[in-house]
Amino acid sequence: MDFKGMLNERKNEIEKLIDCYFAGANAPQKTILDAMNYSLNAGGKRLRPILVLEACKLVNGKKELANDFACSIEMIHTYSLIHDDLPAMDDDDLRRGKPTNHKVYGEGMAVLAGDGLLNYAYEKMIHASLKYPEYAEQSLKAMKEIATGAGIYGMIGGQVVDLESENKSVDLETVDFIHKHKTASLIIASMRSGAILGGADDKELNLITEYAEKIGLAFQIIDDILDIVGDQEKLGKDIGSDQENEKSTYPSLLGLDESRAIARRLIQESKDAISYFGDKAEFLIELSDFLASRDH
Repeated sequence: MDFKGMLNERKNEIEKLIDCYFAGANAPQKTILDAMNYSLNAGGKRLRPILVLEACKLVNGKKELANDFACSIEMIHTYSLIHDDLPAMDDDDLRRGKPTNHKVYGEGMAVLAGDGLLNYAYEKMIHASLKYPEYAEQSLKAMKEIATGAGIYGMIGGQVVDLESENKSVDLETVDFIHKHKTASLIIASMRSGAILGGADDKELNLITEYAEKIGLAFQIIDDILDIVGDQEKLGKDIGSDQENEKSTYPSLLGLDESRAIARRLIQESKDAISYFGDKAEFLIELSDFLASRDH
């Protein structure tokens, strides 16, 4: 099976797990469940949950324990996208080729859909921790990684600085802070939580973290590039929004060629870090190359 086949196989596995969470949902609060489900099942790469499971697998961990954590990461990521698209934030009309949540359900319900996904993610992680009490300490440590990666010292912190930097000229240090927190922090939390659930030792955890840091920053730099040269139909979202919102990005500060060169270097460094795991790292090495060449 080629890499795209392996990636689709993993993606389909995640989607089957997610489907079980909302099967037969019919209650007085059905609208919020529909709104949550709308965005959660709107497509996407499922990169973050795949990384949770791959990191756990890399250190021979228990996959059943990691499944709920993987899906929870996707719920947290999806909630952040719903809120990011709101008129008060990026004011986007399209996400993954479909109308954004607030365009379908209204702004109030979109806020609640994001809140619902965030809270339900922690419900599912706690459920998994109680189901496997012998892994309670590992589960708590993994939840701490996710909470920190998604919180004010991670994704939300990056979003704050991003919002405050609109219509301003900021330096590369500030752009780096935004990218490393708004985007990379949840990718890092995905891999660190998966590795912790799998019982990684300190050396393994450090190398997995290094891999995640490199691909996390590269992913966002490539996103910046695609916002300029990407195909809107392939991307499934509006392009040119960075320029429209007068956001400072790698391409706006360094140019497209230098930005591409930095992304390539980060991708190579990610592969160097993860190669410690030998054949078990083959999928992650190919994933790095795939992210480097993505067009959506």
